[in-house]
This record gives sequence, C-alpha cells and structure tokens, in this order.
Amino acid sequence: MLPRFDAARVVPLLGEVSVFMGVPTFYTRLLDHPGMTREAVAAIRLFVSGSAPLLPSVFEAFEARTGHRILERYGMTEAVMITSNPYDQAGRIPGTVGFPLPGVSLRIVGGADRAELPCGEVGEIEISGPNLCAGYWRRPEANAEAFHADGYFITGDTGFRDDTGRVTIAGRSKDLIISGGFNVYPAELEILLAEVPGVTDIAVIGVPHPDFGEAVVAVVTADAGFVPASINELARERLARFKQPKAVFVLPEFPRNAMGKVLKAELRRRFGGTFTV
Repeated sequence: MLPRFDAARVVPLLGEVSVFMGVPTFYTRLLDHPGMTREAVAAIRLFVSGSAPLLPSVFEAFEARTGHRILERYGMTEAVMITSNPYDQAGRIPGTVGFPLPGVSLRIVGGADRAELPCGEVGEIEISGPNLCAGYWRRPEANAEAFHADGYFITGDTGFRDDTGRVTIAGRSKDLIISGGFNVYPAELEILLAEVPGVTDIAVIGVPHPDFGEAVVAVVTADAGFVPASINELARERLARFKQPKAVFVLPEFPRNAMGKVLKAELRRRFGGTFTV
C-alpha cells in the first residue's frame, strides 16, 4: 500500500503484483515513465481502469507499450460493479464500459415520461439488481429522488447501448451542455479532441453564454509543441457546429480529487465568465 500514486515508485513494484487497478490519470502517468516496458509488467495478469472515462488514445498507447488491453468497467458506491468489458482481451473495446454483469438490469431512458430509449440514443442510465444498495441511511428525501417505485435507481450518468447491449458512458447528467437548444455530451468531444497532437488530457465543459445559453469550452493539458488552433481545426472537420468549442484553454495541470477525477465544477467556476464579463 502506498500513500499516493507516484509512477516512479509504482513502476518498480509492478513485478510483485498480478492485478493493477487505477483511474485513467494513473495510466497516463505510467506511460510518461521510461521504465514502463513489457518487461516491467511481465507478472501482471490484468490492468483495470475506472472512475472516469479512459481516452481511446491512452488505451491504444498502453497496449502498444505493454501488450495489455486495459479492462474498463463501470461502477459506483451505491451499486459496486454494474458493467464490465470481457475478461478476454480481444473483447475489450476502448471507449466503452462493456455489458451489464449477471443479475444486473440496465435501461437507458429519456423524455418527460422517462421512456426506455432504443439502441444508439443517449439517455439517463437507470439500474436495478442485487448489487444495488437498499437506500441512503436516514435520508428519505434522497431515496425518493434516486429510486423509482419499481426499484430502479437513477445513476445520474448518461450513456447509450449498441445493438449488442454494450454500454458507452456519455457523461454525468450535471455535465450535460445545452448550447443553442442542442444537447452536447462532453465525453464524445473529449474522445475525439484527444486525438489532436500534443494533447495529454482534456476536459470539455459548458460555461454561460449570452446568446447560446451555454458555450462549449475545451480545457487541455498539453506538450510543449501543442498548437491550440489545432483543436478548432479538428472540430470543424469532425463536429457539428453547435458542438465545436468556442474557446480553448491550456493549463499546466487539472484540479483533481483524491481519486484523480478532474474537478469540472472548479473548471466551470474558473472559466465561467469567459463570455459574460
């Protein structure tokens, strides 16, 4: 057990364990370490990522460096594990969190009537199953908001299923950006814009805008040779106009919580006056 993640301390210890679990930030920092080689991970049976979306670019770079395809899955405190990519490496698809685990029921709903949506449509994720907690201790108001009468739990996450049942997370409901009346899901943009040369990490947020209600903003950490205009070039080529970032900011590092998740609320506070001052 280590007090915090430090790639320089972790890499020499990888030969002593068979399973490594971490958040995406851990994997980007491992890739930055020159000692992260196939020989260093020879004893590892399984690499697992969770708690935040893993960029496909990191997935692919990690596989090229180590020969391992990171296993992504989806869970939360209230339900422990919900979905997982297969144990078989060939069945792991970057950008997805796999299939509901045995006994777990997952539905994607939308609209005022919260009707179940067809494959491919983004909506709110609701779940039920034996892994789900009984409720929040002594918080009846929270239970009334989070649980339906049929036992399904409102996760607060958005996503969609493909025609095989595989789940992709689009983001947190509270992170949804509504720009000019159109819904923008940050995860979709983050996965695409991470392909820009020099980008090491990216967070897409919505900030107040006098005309559009909210404007899409890209915040990145990047290598020295990164050119911010390249974000706009790729966005114009690959994204509908309402999804294109209206501003790009570069930070030396992201604010993160103890688990390594990017604190988007802090970014929204920091850049919230971009278009309204």
